[in-house]
Amino acid sequence: MEKESEQEKPEGGSSRKSPFSLFMNQLQGKKSSEKEGKSQSSLVSRLFKGSKPNPPKTDLKKEASELETTDSQPDNEMETEAGIKTQTETSSKTPTTSETDLGSNTAKIEQFLQKMGKKPNSRSIDLNNCGLTSTDIAELVALLPLLPDLEELDVSWNDLIGGALRPIMLQIHHISKLKILRLNNCRLTTDDVLALGEALKTTPDLEELNLSWNSNVGGNLRQIMQGMQEGSKVQILKFMDCDLTAEDAASIGQVLPLMQNLEVFDLSINRNIGCSLASIMQGLKNTPNLKVLKLHTCGLTRDSIQIVGAAFGYLPELRKLDLSGNKEAGGGFKDAAAHLAHLKQLQALDLHQCSLSEEDIASLTQVIPLLSSLQELDLSANKNVGGSSENLLSRLRFLPELATLVMHGCALGKDAFTALAEASMYLPALKILDLSWNKYVGGNLNLLLETLKLSAALQVLRLRSCSLVTEDMALLASVIQTGYLSKLQQLDLSYNDNISDEGWATFCQNVPFLKELTLLDISLRPANFRECGPWFGHLLNSLTKLPMLSELGIRRWRIPVPQEEDLEYFNRNHKRSIHFDYGGFQ
Repeated sequence: MEKESEQEKPEGGSSRKSPFSLFMNQLQGKKSSEKEGKSQSSLVSRLFKGSKPNPPKTDLKKEASELETTDSQPDNEMETEAGIKTQTETSSKTPTTSETDLGSNTAKIEQFLQKMGKKPNSRSIDLNNCGLTSTDIAELVALLPLLPDLEELDVSWNDLIGGALRPIMLQIHHISKLKILRLNNCRLTTDDVLALGEALKTTPDLEELNLSWNSNVGGNLRQIMQGMQEGSKVQILKFMDCDLTAEDAASIGQVLPLMQNLEVFDLSINRNIGCSLASIMQGLKNTPNLKVLKLHTCGLTRDSIQIVGAAFGYLPELRKLDLSGNKEAGGGFKDAAAHLAHLKQLQALDLHQCSLSEEDIASLTQVIPLLSSLQELDLSANKNVGGSSENLLSRLRFLPELATLVMHGCALGKDAFTALAEASMYLPALKILDLSWNKYVGGNLNLLLETLKLSAALQVLRLRSCSLVTEDMALLASVIQTGYLSKLQQLDLSYNDNISDEGWATFCQNVPFLKELTLLDISLRPANFRECGPWFGHLLNSLTKLPMLSELGIRRWRIPVPQEEDLEYFNRNHKRSIHFDYGGFQ
């Protein structure tokens, strides 16, 4: 996102000057204040490593004329050189007042950033989650005029500075090269928001604006959007959880035609705009470069989904579409799904928790095979997927690039799970498979046997609360032992309380074959507590053979005191850093 500035200031800072340069300055009658200004700029540049010097331009005709003049007067030249030598020696010993002041200012900048645990950078100030106070903001305000080349300013997740940001907004004109401004969760006040709207008029190069998790943005967005000018360079615009109103939605729609460079647009968790999307979608028709559209939990209804779908034909570059968390959208995909076919470049589709109806699923069944670029698909928490989705899931075989498939809580039945298992064998790029909260998987994991063998790229396998039984663990252990899951990094087997001690023992004896495993979770359900069996000794022995493991979830297992002590001292004895999540077992 960051681009190097097209023109940067020449490096200077030394008071020693060439005789010829000083002679020219004397002939031209230049003021010493101009030199001090250049010296100040160069010293700021030297403090940081963000800029490269460019040589100053020379007036060749004027220089040639002055050379002719000096050649005709050798006696004067000798006198001038003597004077220059004395002046140079004196200036090399005594720094100017401006240089002394600037040295103090640059020291203040460096000291402030070091106090925040940051390294000096002339183009980026990242104070995200630094616990800033209003006093810190006042100090930052005083330093901003000394950073004219600043391109990124991030003071997000500092919720104590709300109401103190207006002075920063008033200083924005000093950093007209600003490209990235992030003010997430700063508790912006109405006064802050109004000042921001005015400040944006002085940032013609702004490429990213993120005001997420600031509730006072809602109802005041019109003032902010007025700062967007014709030919806006903004590429990323995020207003997550800002309590946006229907009036805010209208304001966005009016300004979007000015933002033809927009690539990422996120309005998630604004529940009151679902019935006011017509203006926004009309505006998005003028953003042909849009690549990411997120409308998660925006109160979309059946009618809203149809309005969104009608805009897809104008978004040929869309890569990621998130319509999840809109529980009232069920039934709207019956007609809108057909418009998905326009999104030839779509790589990620998130429809989890959308209350998909049987008609929606039937429509998606026709469209899914046409999305050949799809890499991520999330259909989770849609109960009808499990009851009537055998045709839909069988079509997944036409998505050769699919790397992430998330279907937790889909109430998969026999036909649907069988169709999924058969289709998954044709997904060579699969890296993440999440089938959690589907009870039918338990006792039927053998249906996925060929998938587990053929998915050489699989890195994440989540089978949480799948009612797994001892036979499933024996099957999984056999697959692991033969090396088919050698790339696995995360394995979630939690909330499967029906597995016997023998099943856990078989698994724990074979888990060391997963050399790249970083996370393993075998926790029990919140309401269940259970004594560890002899298998726990096998697990402890396996820890020494899992070099990458950093997280072990064993919540609600009652661990014998000696073995609990072994866990406590494991990291120290083996110089490892494993987080043992076993709280709540008492």
